[in-house]
Amino acid sequence: MRCVDLFAGCGGLSLGFQNAGFDIVAAYDRWEAAVNIYRENFDHPIFEADLYKDETLDNIAGYKPDIIIGGPPCQDFSIAGARNRGERANLTVRYAKIIAEIKPEWFVMENVYNIERMDVLPEALAIFKDAGYGLTKRVLNASLCGVPQIRRRFFLIGHLGDQDDFLGELLDSRLAKKQMTVRDYLGDSLGTQYYYLHPRNFNRRGVFSIDEPAVTVRGTNRPIPPSYKRHPADKADISDGVRALTYKERSYLQTFPESFVFTGSKTDIEQAIGNAVPVKLAEYVAGCIRDYASS
Repeated sequence: MRCVDLFAGCGGLSLGFQNAGFDIVAAYDRWEAAVNIYRENFDHPIFEADLYKDETLDNIAGYKPDIIIGGPPCQDFSIAGARNRGERANLTVRYAKIIAEIKPEWFVMENVYNIERMDVLPEALAIFKDAGYGLTKRVLNASLCGVPQIRRRFFLIGHLGDQDDFLGELLDSRLAKKQMTVRDYLGDSLGTQYYYLHPRNFNRRGVFSIDEPAVTVRGTNRPIPPSYKRHPADKADISDGVRALTYKERSYLQTFPESFVFTGSKTDIEQAIGNAVPVKLAEYVAGCIRDYASS
């Protein structure tokens, strides 16, 4: 299938679909830093473009995609920030309108799991239904989809003329029976049993073991503060050789391969990694679509 990725970021969704056999023909994003990383890792074009502009819509249509994939920016829905309807929320509706206008046979929309509590989702769903799509909705835990990280993400998959929940059985039946741990995925390659991931606040723990899934990788990465006080749930004391992970190691938790190249400032790289769809999670969804389409 010819595939176009909108709001592509640094390419987690693209790489997962590419690994599953999809032909990514073009990608679009407005953030220059992510576009630069994407260009380093893919042969097809990525356009630094505003998806509100009609000429961008014409450009996308020119690629004649069989499937459009994308994760409209979700910060306004995120539990990490405000929950109001802002410009980013409107991008979800814009994504739906692009799909309805171009009418690819398939689409995939990825977002934060709590979009289901927001009034923007019914608005987007109505646009998709009016355009003739059967819809499958799922919140997937990445740790059951080949990713060593507890990361819950919302996926909406559309197929023209199909019944609702057409892909549900495949998505559900292939989930792992147990969560993937960091050791399951990386073995002992980190060279440490325990590591530090900076918590959202100090009511949460910051020290983790490789014998559990990682928590959600975010767009900030800080060293262990000198004043850090051990949390009751920490797996070890920071004096036990605990260290923060490098951005490259954090990209492994997002299941980017070692060969994936990150360019730009450290701040931009960390943000791009934290924003990305885990590659193996994207590959999981893509594999289900591929197999359903060929059945």
